[in-house]
Amino acid sequence: MKSKIHPQFYKDAKVTCSCGNIFVTGSTKQTINVEVCYKCHPLYTGEHRLVDTKGRVGAFEKKKETAKQYKARPKKEKQEKGENRPKTLRELLGEV
Repeated sequence: MKSKIHPQFYKDAKVTCSCGNIFVTGSTKQTINVEVCYKCHPLYTGEHRLVDTKGRVGAFEKKKETAKQYKARPKKEKQEKGENRPKTLRELLGEV
């Protein structure tokens, strides 16, 4: 094996979770910060909660609400928007 190419391994790396839990493990980094650990993860705790770090759940809920409002529109509004579309071949031949 080549010497001096491998990172240093720390046997007492300290992991700190956002819930306040701290534990020790082995890693190439001396300190690690995590958002979810075994004490607060929904799978291990049995709680039903959403782990949303980048706002993806909120964005999905917003899209779902927009779709619901779109489906609830009256049919007249839907038809008015369709008036700007080009005529079909059937409509063009019907005018002749």
